[in-house]
Amino acid sequence: MRRGERGMKKFIKLAVAATFAFAAVIVTGHGQMNVQAAGRPVEISSCLISGDNVLCMLKAKSVPSSDDGKYYVYANEVFEDGPEGEIVATVDAESSITASFPLNYNTEDSNLSRKFLVAVKRNGQMMQVSDEHYITNPEEVAAFTSPRMTTGIKGILLDTTRVLGGDLEDLGIQQVIYNLSVDELCSGADVPGAIPFDYNGKTYYFDHTTVTHYDLLFKLLNEKGIQVTVVLLNKGEGAYSQDLVHPMAKEGDVECPGYALNVAEADGVNHLKAVCAFLGQRYSGRVDCGQIDNWIVGNEVNARTEWWYMNSTSLDVNVNVYVKAFRIMYNEMKAMNANVQIYNSIDQEWNRKSNPGSFLAKEYLDKFNYYMNREGNVDWGLSYHPYNSPLYDPYAWNGPAVWVKQNLSTPYITMQNVDILIDYMHEDKLLNPSGEVRSISLAEIGYTSYFGDSKQEASVAYGYLKAASLPDVDAFMLFRLTDDAHEMESKLSLGIEDQFGNKKPAYDIYKNLGSANEAEAKERASEIIGMDIDEMIRDNIVWTRGGDGVVQ
Repeated sequence: MRRGERGMKKFIKLAVAATFAFAAVIVTGHGQMNVQAAGRPVEISSCLISGDNVLCMLKAKSVPSSDDGKYYVYANEVFEDGPEGEIVATVDAESSITASFPLNYNTEDSNLSRKFLVAVKRNGQMMQVSDEHYITNPEEVAAFTSPRMTTGIKGILLDTTRVLGGDLEDLGIQQVIYNLSVDELCSGADVPGAIPFDYNGKTYYFDHTTVTHYDLLFKLLNEKGIQVTVVLLNKGEGAYSQDLVHPMAKEGDVECPGYALNVAEADGVNHLKAVCAFLGQRYSGRVDCGQIDNWIVGNEVNARTEWWYMNSTSLDVNVNVYVKAFRIMYNEMKAMNANVQIYNSIDQEWNRKSNPGSFLAKEYLDKFNYYMNREGNVDWGLSYHPYNSPLYDPYAWNGPAVWVKQNLSTPYITMQNVDILIDYMHEDKLLNPSGEVRSISLAEIGYTSYFGDSKQEASVAYGYLKAASLPDVDAFMLFRLTDDAHEMESKLSLGIEDQFGNKKPAYDIYKNLGSANEAEAKERASEIIGMDIDEMIRDNIVWTRGGDGVVQ
């Protein structure tokens, strides 16, 4: 269908929709107006893979009137709104009925990551009568169910130059986290040695040098018994990955290390599906390329102008785009390896934003959870970064009273009051489909030695021991092993080794934590803090200090 014809068809549909019951006007990701019926009468209560088919359970308290007494089930790509995609099933309009249609996995008609909706025909035009719903059990078709390499929460940001130096083993590291951009991975058919990957009826290509480097790296980490978590970023730099950059991320001439993934155009969506399927298969631990147990979709995505850039200040628009990318990554990866876990990512700015271009972490989490529940709850995980505020504050155990409070209205959630986050994740609305608390990964947390080594020592001990005391926390990822010169310009000497590889006192205390020598680490931390650290954590004793927290 030509663009003009599709536009006219959509106009007619919207005109009809505006006459149906009450209507709500929404703005799509492209800024187009769309009219949708408020209080839709039909519910898609589930969309589940069963064998080679998808079964959608449809329910209605009051069956909507129609020309022919039929429900039409549409399979839309994530960028399509309303009855625009393919009609995949037609069933009688009843109060409870199941619609069945082919999954078509790994074909050009794959329904794995599409969203489904119900429409009825009224006055000869299709009218949407349900919310959208995604498949929620993609693991049903997974070729692999790889045992997870879970041994403990003790983790660190990976410094690839130090993998062979023995530090990871010496520290007793159980997990590492690594940032990987799609720019590095994607290649073209004209590049010598490019790795072909056939998916959904098309061949995609991946860079041979980069991919084989990661094969060796991840296999080596696995051989050391270390679990791997990867943050998938989009730097917007690669010649072969430009279609993965969202059109609204190309507006505004903003340079940042993270751009929104393209869920607005067919080429970008299809490429993203292939990238996720390729990574999910290759690093399943079953094709001799290493195993990645955890994937994080973007980094601190509520920080719009820094890590998930789009030229939109609308919370709803931004979260909606992120949710679509998340759904694709979740379904495509879990359809390869059933046991992989997929996380979102937010920062510590719970109810206060230091950057006006950001969104509050709490409001972003709430909006994300709203869409995930509305469109089919799945077992997503939370990646949270409970840094001190300000970032260079050296006291993990004694934060500024103005920023660290003991209730949900707190401006920031740090390790001192991380219990607030944990308690919040226990609320019914945030539980996973099994009614359990989701996996919570403290995937980035670091403390500066700029104001003295002893403060960093005690902070590292406090942060780790607080995390270890919380059964719902599955990872504590210390940021970082080695100081970064650029960060040090902002008083952020976050490494437990200096730039030259010399170990700071914090190295030894982190090494002892979680080991047979943990009592020694606790004694040292208690001496610095001036109170028994076990008592402080066990009794949830929170010290705060006055002022704005600025350390001179």
